[in-house]
Amino acid sequence: MAGEQESCKSLSGLLNGLAQKDFHGHQGITEELLRSQLYLEVLPEEFRPFLAKMRGILKSVASADMDFNQLEAFLTAQTKKQGGITSDQAAIISKFWKRHKTKIRESLMNQSRWDSGRQGLSCRVDGKSQSRHSAQIHTPVPIMELEIGKSGQESEFLCLEFDEAKVNQVLKKLSEAEESISTLMQPA
Repeated sequence: MAGEQESCKSLSGLLNGLAQKDFHGHQGITEELLRSQLYLEVLPEEFRPFLAKMRGILKSVASADMDFNQLEAFLTAQTKKQGGITSDQAAIISKFWKRHKTKIRESLMNQSRWDSGRQGLSCRVDGKSQSRHSAQIHTPVPIMELEIGKSGQESEFLCLEFDEAKVNQVLKKLSEAEESISTLMQPA
């Protein structure tokens, strides 16, 4: 009985370690660390396939964002598969997923976002003060500045300068997008 309880703790610890490494970005968690802390009696060549199996199951469950009915069906199929998991392991995985689903989902969503986000946008119109052609001096030049960065860190600025043709092109594209949205929003 003590061995079974120890096995449950080891698998729970392994799943936690895999979640920390694979979903939360803790790079200090290695295969050797997991084996030495949780499965010291298991040889590395036996531990690797077990680790790969558990990682695969956890990634499948997380990437599909399984609800609890889907999870039970998936784990039942895994217990019936040759070389699959035991019903005790399935119960531990189910309990782990119920406890950690929300945090893992949030972490995966955060990882799927671009690192930088738009922090600010400003537009202005300047007048050209120099040009090869004197007719272009004092013509209006629209300028758009985007502030891009992560909150709490120093931002970068992207400066876009437009001529009249580009402004008209952007306005045309915005108009086309507005028409498409209006068409999609009309009741069928």
